Amino acid sequence: MTTFDEKLVSVLGKKSADALEAGLGLATVGELLRHYPRRYDERGKLTEIAKLEMGEHVTVQARVKSARQRRMKSRSGELLEAVITDGTSDLHLVFFGRGSRKIERELLPGREAMFAGKVGMFNGKLQLAHPDYQVLDGEDENAADFAGAFIPVYPAAQGIQSWNVSNCVEQVLAVWDGVTEDPLPESLRAARGLIPLEKALRDIHRPDGWAAITVAQQRLKWDEAMAVQLALAQRRRSATARPAPACPPRSGLVRDAFEARLPFKLTAGQSEVGEQIAQDLSGEHPMNRLLQGEVGSGKTIVALRAMLQVVDAGRQAAMLAPTEVLAAQHARSLRELLGDLGQAGELGGAEHATRVTLLTGSMGAPARKRALLEIVSGEAGIVVGTHALIQDKVEFADLGLVVVDEQHRFGVEQRAALSGRAGGSTPHVLVMTATPIPRTVAMTVYGDLEVSALRELPQGRSPISTSVVPVASKPGWLDRAWQRIHEEVRKGHQVYVVCPRIGDGESEDSGSAEPPKEDGSDRRPPLAVVDVANRLAEGPLRGLRIDILHGRMPADDKDAVMRAFAANEVQVLVATTVVEVGVNVPNATVMVIMDADRFGVSQLHQLRGRVGRGSAPGLCLLVTEMPDGTSTMERLRAVESTLDGFELAQLDLELRREGDILGAAQSGRRSGLKMLSLLRDEDVIAEARVVAQEVVEADPELAAHPGLAGLVAGLLDDERAEYLEKA
Repeated sequence: MTTFDEKLVSVLGKKSADALEAGLGLATVGELLRHYPRRYDERGKLTEIAKLEMGEHVTVQARVKSARQRRMKSRSGELLEAVITDGTSDLHLVFFGRGSRKIERELLPGREAMFAGKVGMFNGKLQLAHPDYQVLDGEDENAADFAGAFIPVYPAAQGIQSWNVSNCVEQVLAVWDGVTEDPLPESLRAARGLIPLEKALRDIHRPDGWAAITVAQQRLKWDEAMAVQLALAQRRRSATARPAPACPPRSGLVRDAFEARLPFKLTAGQSEVGEQIAQDLSGEHPMNRLLQGEVGSGKTIVALRAMLQVVDAGRQAAMLAPTEVLAAQHARSLRELLGDLGQAGELGGAEHATRVTLLTGSMGAPARKRALLEIVSGEAGIVVGTHALIQDKVEFADLGLVVVDEQHRFGVEQRAALSGRAGGSTPHVLVMTATPIPRTVAMTVYGDLEVSALRELPQGRSPISTSVVPVASKPGWLDRAWQRIHEEVRKGHQVYVVCPRIGDGESEDSGSAEPPKEDGSDRRPPLAVVDVANRLAEGPLRGLRIDILHGRMPADDKDAVMRAFAANEVQVLVATTVVEVGVNVPNATVMVIMDADRFGVSQLHQLRGRVGRGSAPGLCLLVTEMPDGTSTMERLRAVESTLDGFELAQLDLELRREGDILGAAQSGRRSGLKMLSLLRDEDVIAEARVVAQEVVEADPELAAHPGLAGLVAGLLDDERAEYLEKA
């Protein structure tokens, strides 16, 4: 008798169970059966090779085109080079060692096989280095395992391939007794035509047709959608039950004085969202609002007006930024916007002034001690900082509002920890992001928040043109890019050059990138700030004033570099993505992104938003060595073709894996969503949200719904559950 919770070692034996746990984190029968196929290959239908991603661990079904043995050039011994095809595109394979002769006899031209490995590149061509494989026809002893019409292809890992997972599932299903109780109530299943969980799990792994797959997927999507929406409904209910510091607007104080001095008129969107926030802040239940808006849409002004309303009510506001550079930039910008209204206690400060205090993790001891004293005493009305603000030692006198900038860089957990710094009451929370969010994501990732959007850009923003610079096919275009930088600098403008990595004196010399390895197992390392800055200073940008900026620099050095760049004392700033958000230098007109293929769509959109912020038009150049025809190049072309952040956000959702929606963003943990797609399943998510709200209103603790409670518990580990309670 094998149960859902039984350890896999009792069914599969120690070797297979250890491999599943080490490679995929699967320890129980239930976890294995919830490890669904990512796709199904039909026997004879080949995988589309052109859509493979660099660095991805893939499983492909393809036909052998050729295989030949040759001697290695750089060392003794032989290697086997093979080419597989889907009929349209080719993928190169390379095998080493004595066993390559046996492999050559198995991979005969015309044979079909499953190949698994990490996609690399060698000589500009996609390659798998020493992949695992299983022949699907011929005399291979494993061919019988794939005799059926459907071949389930599972998410795999180094050391455990899709067919290994499939064999383990086969063994488990043969002895599994099914689920004792279906977690979804029978009334819910009947109303929506959902099949029982046991049948869904058997059909998802061993389907007899596409119809069975579709019906099983629909049922399993409902499990995940209900788990997420129940957790969020419980959080929303919990949030409204707690007290918050009421901060109604007060006339004649700092906010009124600030608004009277504004040198521009607020956009209609800024005014409308401002009224929503002002009303939320006036209430005795915590505001939990997400403010999304395009790069440069004026979110900072909206946030500052909200913070001043809280200050006028006698309380404090905290602004949390993802990097020290951005925190320092925000503090500087807020002080400049406020002028003497932000100089409380200083000579020349206005009558009803407040104070803006910066706190970061790398501040010196005296400055940090002074900042902590201003925060705990209440002298600081507005506190700006990084993760340092969520440390236990930071105590606020009376925290009324938390503004979290660029939420995609923070998870629920960090947000909740900062909320816990407010003493007896729960502060209001305003989350801001310049990454437009599709509706399905707003209903899940931000399902506990009310959503507002700023779509209108303030007057004065200049257009940004974007061009891909394909070094592999058009090397001369990079030379032209450096010439363009000289032209912009001669006009008095400035330039960002962004690299994926800092560089700490690694093996790359100053002449050229590390040559590709003969086995193609890895690309060259990502370009580094330190190395690129040196090469540019000695080569194509010789004579220009160049400086660097990255996250490991001391806080004072980072601040000094940004001040120098803002003052046009630095003409070219070579940096990591610390300039991605919030950095505002209107005189910067060009953004060159090196190794652009190593960045996500939304990140590229964020980065290019740093230029075109003044009267001169902006230019963004996406430099890549990726060959044409790859999915990576398609992604870059999409960024090149549109400035619509909402369109790119949808594309980004299509391209990236949907990660852990309730934990730290992009933390590398195993995904909380295995079947539900934020892209394709909007109807399921929306319907589950309504059902979950009704269930929680009638049964807040799910005491009468143990199956549903189990779904929620299965989605959340102990750490996430603890943070959800705090949030």
